[in-house]
Amino acid sequence: MTSPDELELRHTLATATARYDELRMRDALAAMAEDGDTPPLTREESLELLALSEVIMRKAGYGRQPMIRSARAGGASWTQIGTALGSSKQAAWEAHNRWIEDQARQHQTTGYQGFDPAEEDEARGLAGRRPD
Repeated sequence: MTSPDELELRHTLATATARYDELRMRDALAAMAEDGDTPPLTREESLELLALSEVIMRKAGYGRQPMIRSARAGGASWTQIGTALGSSKQAAWEAHNRWIEDQARQHQTTGYQGFDPAEEDEARGLAGRRPD
């Protein structure tokens, strides 16, 4: 079985979405086919479809955090950011700070990806304190 971690290494957001769309369309056509010309997805394809949905969510989420940093750098409040995300200011801040922690952990693990200590400090400064 292919895991989201394996697929994430092989796909960009665009290619994961394209493959997901291909499998979803085949699945939908097979469900509507009365003549059996369109076979249903195999078990492996169904599991790939499920794993791809996780990859897409992850990759879309990764792109969100740099946009949050840009909004903060531009002077946006956590209330404004939370509103733009459809969440509370606290939830937006907490998710962003978890991302900063993940970036720092990634750098500690790989030595080159993610945030080095100076970048982590800069990101935390930009994020500010937890909003009330």
